[in-house]
Amino acid sequence: MAELAVLYDRIRPDEKMLFEALDDLGVPYDKVYTPQLKLTFDEHGQAQVPWKVAIERCVSQTRGHAVTRALEAFGVHVINPSHVIELCGDKLATNAKLHAAGLPTPRTGVAFDGDAALHLIEDMGYPAVLKPTVGSWGRMVSKLNDRDAAEAVIEHKEVLGGPQHGVFYVQELIDKPGRDIRAFVVGGQCIGAIYRTSEHWITNTARGAKATNCPVNPEIADLAQQAAAAIHGEIVAIDLVEDSARQNRWGGLVIIEINHTMEFKNSVSTTGVNIPRLMAEYAAGKLNASQ
Repeated sequence: MAELAVLYDRIRPDEKMLFEALDDLGVPYDKVYTPQLKLTFDEHGQAQVPWKVAIERCVSQTRGHAVTRALEAFGVHVINPSHVIELCGDKLATNAKLHAAGLPTPRTGVAFDGDAALHLIEDMGYPAVLKPTVGSWGRMVSKLNDRDAAEAVIEHKEVLGGPQHGVFYVQELIDKPGRDIRAFVVGGQCIGAIYRTSEHWITNTARGAKATNCPVNPEIADLAQQAAAAIHGEIVAIDLVEDSARQNRWGGLVIIEINHTMEFKNSVSTTGVNIPRLMAEYAAGKLNASQ
């Protein structure tokens, strides 16, 4: 058994690239399929796990968070730690943390009742964006152009019910230039960035946006690195938007969200940066530091 583990529940191109990077570096590691992982706490609070460091790559946020929590109890350094997964997995929690750190985000509000949500949206003004606090790939994100749209979406959420739909997370719609920016941070350094461009207002590659290289200027690097530091993220992707109407020290950039299990398969050839190798080197460095 190796001292480094890669935790996964599905092998995507991203995981294959990470495995290849670790192989090229000659770093021994275990591929750990988390749905079949069994961990037992004994009466002394000990468990026999061979790993000192693990890279968490689960598609399921719930599974990845639970496995990370368990392994941390056994003394394993997991990249990213459970508190980072918890923060990044909840858009409201992420925004609150960024706000406390003085970092720019879109104007944001939250309500916990349909009537209160409608008043919040009306106060914020149209168009507005209503998002689930938990979710990815641009799913269930609604642009509300008027009161009729707001009432319809709010009614759907109330009828669907459930705790997730009882939280109404609202943001202003940024007049972005048909694109957003995803910046990659590994070990506190912004290693590269891509533009994600689309004719659709949701600029997400999962929704068909095209990825192109984004030169990393000092503003992008600084804001991405500060965002990662604010949530103590070790390997994260920061989604940024250019707001031409905003004046700030980062050239009008604002942070949309932070991704704790970042996808990079479309970004290596786009940026020319060997992202999985840098991830592998970072994990190997943590492993060496633990010995």
